[in-house]
Amino acid sequence: MSDEKTDDFTTREALFYHETIRPGKIEIVPSKPVATQRDLSLAYSPGVAAPVEAIARDPLLAGRYTARSNLVAVISNGTAILGLGNLGALASKPVMEGKAVLFKRFADVDSIDIELDTEDPEAFINAVALMEPSFGGINLEDIKAPECFIIEQTLRERMKIPVMHDDQHGTAIIAAAGLINAVHLTGRNFKDVKMVVNGAGASAIACTALIKAMGVPHDNVVMCDRSGPIYRGREESMDQFKSAHAVDTDARSLEEALVCADIFLGLSAAGALKPEWVKKMADQPIIFAMANPTPEIMPDVAQAVRPDAIIATGRSDFPNQVNNVLGFPFIFRGALDVQATAINEEMKIAAANAIAELARERVPEEVAAAYGVNHQFGRDYIIPAPFDPRLIERVSSAVAKAAMDSGVAQVPIEDFEEYRLSLKARLNPTTAVLTQVYEEAKKNPKRVVFAEAEEDVVLRAAIQFRDFGYGTPVLVGRTEKVREKLVELAVSDPDSFEIENSADSSHIEAMNDYLYKRLQRRGYTERDVRRMVNQERNVFASLLLALGHGDAMITGLTRPFAQTAKEVNLVLDPKPGCIPFGIHMTIGKNYTVFLADTTINERPSAADLAQIAKETAAVARRMGHEPRVAFLSYSTFGNPSGKWLENIRDAVAMLDAEEPGFEYEGEMAPDAALNPKVMALYPFSRLSGPANVLVMPGLQSANLSAKLLRELGDNATIGPMLIGMEKPVQIAPMTAIAPDVLTLSVLAAAGTVG
Repeated sequence: MSDEKTDDFTTREALFYHETIRPGKIEIVPSKPVATQRDLSLAYSPGVAAPVEAIARDPLLAGRYTARSNLVAVISNGTAILGLGNLGALASKPVMEGKAVLFKRFADVDSIDIELDTEDPEAFINAVALMEPSFGGINLEDIKAPECFIIEQTLRERMKIPVMHDDQHGTAIIAAAGLINAVHLTGRNFKDVKMVVNGAGASAIACTALIKAMGVPHDNVVMCDRSGPIYRGREESMDQFKSAHAVDTDARSLEEALVCADIFLGLSAAGALKPEWVKKMADQPIIFAMANPTPEIMPDVAQAVRPDAIIATGRSDFPNQVNNVLGFPFIFRGALDVQATAINEEMKIAAANAIAELARERVPEEVAAAYGVNHQFGRDYIIPAPFDPRLIERVSSAVAKAAMDSGVAQVPIEDFEEYRLSLKARLNPTTAVLTQVYEEAKKNPKRVVFAEAEEDVVLRAAIQFRDFGYGTPVLVGRTEKVREKLVELAVSDPDSFEIENSADSSHIEAMNDYLYKRLQRRGYTERDVRRMVNQERNVFASLLLALGHGDAMITGLTRPFAQTAKEVNLVLDPKPGCIPFGIHMTIGKNYTVFLADTTINERPSAADLAQIAKETAAVARRMGHEPRVAFLSYSTFGNPSGKWLENIRDAVAMLDAEEPGFEYEGEMAPDAALNPKVMALYPFSRLSGPANVLVMPGLQSANLSAKLLRELGDNATIGPMLIGMEKPVQIAPMTAIAPDVLTLSVLAAAGTVG
């Protein structure tokens, strides 16, 4: 499919994403109970008077009694929206909402987007400054240069809370972190390097200023814009911000400036750096080509002419991605936690150093296992992966300490070890791992069979699977019907999709032979087999998988789980030594719980329970969690007694004999497994904390629990995830929406579950 068609699809899907469930991407929910009249009287009148009076006496108490110390305003006037230009304040709202989502997702910072309908810098400044009592920090976004410089500088001077224009400083901090490590790897020193910066916009000027603050001499940096190098005395296309970086140089072109340069820092346009110019750079050149979506030079092109180069871009599909999300959430997190009055140079440098140091450390085994990649410091890993869960702890604490050391912290942290632990507890590692699973799927795309491609939900997920680069969908359905649906979903070239129809598939005879040999001694005639292959889509799709025409399969939308599983089992067997079972994964703000078996085994034996525990613990580990397994029951260690406890006790005994390498305990009621106060009543329990793997005693309790959590809880639920089949197969619930189907498809393709 051409780029134009991809863009058409992406537009349609992006609009659908933003309008479904509820319009937009954010909502506000109360953080305290508001169920009773007493709750309401404490939340508002008369209870609210007490914190009002306390804050009037001591303004710093606003951080204790209100959400201000965890609240950032994301503010724009829409004059420079992404790469789209000046589209106005209202049009910037989706971007600002998205930035608020990133703040919450990566650093548990609450954000509210504010769009100001003015291009007058003074009016903008006045509006923002008047909001100082409302927020703990201000994140400026998508404001064009040179107004962005004036706005940020003036607000920093007028306001006593952190103000940062992320388009400038976010990129600068991550680029600086990468340069620290690139300079280290090549045996250089900042005070000696010669650097060429191509671009003179907000990001380029901020990067240059920060890198100079970190030790690169002013005269060692040549900045270029469309008119060439910015030299002393130049008059063309100059302003006060460019003039600050003018140097004495004989170079009058980017090509001339690059001769013997150690570093190229590009924040300009696609193709701006020519391969023949790269040849003229110093040994082991450092090339940061950060234009998006297409860099100044593609890494493979630069590598072809200079194999000794270290290269970074702004893209996730190449090593060393310069990604702002590594910085701004954690910088504000640290600044808010000490109620800093500013984000100063010391805090930015501390953030850059912390990010650089993290990349040099060995990635913990559990993180590497969850990511599926053994990252190791070197030329292709000078910047940490954007979803490394250690970022919040390292960067935020470094920023907070720098704020304290530089005198801008109003509420210093007394115990940094306790603070680091609190930072780690803020985020659920599952979200980071899931994001990384999607990234890894792009690097190793697979063929996934979508068994019910005539369904809008399934087809939408299949289109996303392909267009987001996760692999190739194989669509099962009536050819013309599927094509019609593709056209309805704004796919301009339905023939570009692979459709498998049992009415005319070239694989039919091989399928019939395979299935008849498999089922002939189970009471099935050849006629039965041909009918199933021709009429049952789950059988047909499973045969595509069995015969190697796909790597994984997703189904389940049109039939109950049990019926679908029965049809799949006609074709596919369990893994040797395994029993198939289902897991529901419930994801809360700070925790994830894995429930098993929720789909298949009505009354599992002791051996089944032990196997289910081991397999579910393995999934938990792959999702970034150290397993703590609880075998649940109505009874806690024999109280009350009953006749259904022996299987659980025998399963625990089997694990005792195996020493499986994870914590486990049972039998125990849910509160004894999850509630620390109840757990304290049983000091002999082998669980070091609340359980995160719950092995249920039977299908009835498991299925009821999973569905109740899905329907009554506010948490996200993924599943059921089918475990233990010889081929990766997932059976989505009949109520699934496209994102659910897509997630299960990617998990199956990536081998994270199954």
